[in-house]
Amino acid sequence: MALAQLGNSTMPCPYASMTFAASLPFSGPSPKPHPNSNSNPKSLKSLDQKQIISLLQRSKHINQVLPIHAQLIRNGHSQDPFMVFELLRSCSKCHAIDYASRIFQYTHNPNVYLYTALIDGFVSSGNYFDAIQLYSRMLHDSILPDNYLMASILKACGSQLALREGREVHSRALKLGLSSNRLVRLRIMELYGKCGELGDARRVFEEMPEDVVASTVMISSYSDQGLVEEAGAVFSRVRRKDTVCWTAMIDGFVRNEEMNRALEAFRGMQGENVRPNEFTIVCVLSACSQLGALEIGRWVHSYMRKFEIELNLFVGNALINMYSRCGSIDEAQTVFDEMKDRDVITYNTMISGLSMNGKSRQAIELFRVMIGRRLRPTNVTFVGVLNACSHGGLVDFGFKIFHSMTRDYGVEPQIEHYGCMVDLLGRVGRLEEAYDLIRTMKMTPDHIMLGTLLSACKMHKNLELGEQVAKVLEDRGQADSGTYVLLSHVYASSGKWKEAAQVRAKMKEAGMQKEPGCSSIEVNNEIHEFLLGDLRHPRKERIYEKLEELNRLLRLEGYHPEKEVVLQDIEDGEKEWALAIHSERLAICYGLISTEPCTVIRVMKNLRVCYDCHSAIKLIAKITRRKVVVRDRNRFHYFENGACSCGDYW
Repeated sequence: MALAQLGNSTMPCPYASMTFAASLPFSGPSPKPHPNSNSNPKSLKSLDQKQIISLLQRSKHINQVLPIHAQLIRNGHSQDPFMVFELLRSCSKCHAIDYASRIFQYTHNPNVYLYTALIDGFVSSGNYFDAIQLYSRMLHDSILPDNYLMASILKACGSQLALREGREVHSRALKLGLSSNRLVRLRIMELYGKCGELGDARRVFEEMPEDVVASTVMISSYSDQGLVEEAGAVFSRVRRKDTVCWTAMIDGFVRNEEMNRALEAFRGMQGENVRPNEFTIVCVLSACSQLGALEIGRWVHSYMRKFEIELNLFVGNALINMYSRCGSIDEAQTVFDEMKDRDVITYNTMISGLSMNGKSRQAIELFRVMIGRRLRPTNVTFVGVLNACSHGGLVDFGFKIFHSMTRDYGVEPQIEHYGCMVDLLGRVGRLEEAYDLIRTMKMTPDHIMLGTLLSACKMHKNLELGEQVAKVLEDRGQADSGTYVLLSHVYASSGKWKEAAQVRAKMKEAGMQKEPGCSSIEVNNEIHEFLLGDLRHPRKERIYEKLEELNRLLRLEGYHPEKEVVLQDIEDGEKEWALAIHSERLAICYGLISTEPCTVIRVMKNLRVCYDCHSAIKLIAKITRRKVVVRDRNRFHYFENGACSCGDYW
């Protein structure tokens, strides 16, 4: 991304001021013109060299290149370096790098420009290893690289994380006096940054600290290694930050899960009147997705319309993901319908969004549409569809999809697909079948899958199987705090308080603590975060007044706290308060005092909603006549009129 600032990376034609005579004829097999080709071989006979080169440069598909190449062979010009150079570039541009390799294979005595053209093609197509190998062959043939080739091969080494080969290229650049070239320096920085050699990257950077592109490369390098503060320090010293520099910093925050800081940086970018590009937009939408910042995401979408940023696949998929993960599936569907082009990622994102938002049958119907349009499903597709079956309780259809993966589409089920099936069986109470499926898998079950089954055991009060699953987790060293919490709940739901207390004691002895819950709510385009019993918010007094008021109303509605959820050894009254101050309830209280009546309250939580909060929020939605949307680690919960969309299983 950083080197996007370098402008058009298309290699300039090195033959602009040179002339060559036609060499020996092409000795390989002659390609046949494609029937759909737009070029007429008969008309090519009358064209001169300049016109043929112009035709090659305008070619957008390999079918347009093939007849031109065939005519060059017939005319005896297949070894003309001008023509071979343009052929190689055209093939690369048309994503036909294999055909370009064949042309090069039959070229006699290729010069540095022809090597550069094919190496550049390999790099553009992601065949970095082939680029490095071809570079080695070039050196073996005693052909010296120029600045452009050196930059291209350094990019290949960086992308391949080939540090040893990259150091050799750097050393040769020093010997040939090419390391002072700006583009080569930037690629050297990028190489070391991607390979984690930040000291070496920094040394190169210090030779060009006022260069905004160099600063951007350094920001990306630090961000890649999780060093956000160091990246920020470089960013703060850049005097004139352009779009790519801002985007690199925003992207660094997002990749390191600093979503609030990413949005702050985006606001700063707006304040500096720097216009974002589509990469910036996607980064910001990703931050909105993680935070559940629907209003900010909507603003970004309207910004796109205002400045006519194209709704291409890249941006469209990000918008669908943002709306889906922010709980506005109807707006996600609108974007999906507006997109002119849709790929498998578009369908995957929409299917997963529908599934996550409890629209199981719509997700399955969209899967059928996708298959009808001959798009080949991927691993991700099947995770989305199987999750939809699970959330909709569609056991038979789920098994039909699961068995079709290998049989019809050649997709081997992975652990996440088996996990979906365990969840599907667990939801409908077929626990023994779920356990048998786990035992017959080819791969070892992970703690997520076993935890899913343990949760189902709690739901259906199957104490015996719950103990077996917990023991498997313990024996494999996979038991975490969540395992002990779930097992404690299994015992408590069966009335075995002594055993539940023993599990809690065991957890305490192991020095384990529950992962702290954190909930966030967006009000007036600002994200407000809450922890358990949080006292940091400026309006904490009003929040806790609202909480006390709700607690009184909940008791009048017959609410009884599930005290067994609290693992601390404290009095019952304290347990009730410990439940009341869970982060999602504080966020809801803030939403109630900060928004207009009838406004939907949307809360995002990093963990699963506990059973007690789930029961309480159903009643809160009824009492306040508000729709409350909560996204937890597993799915969305739409609370309305005393009920939840998940059917009390999540």
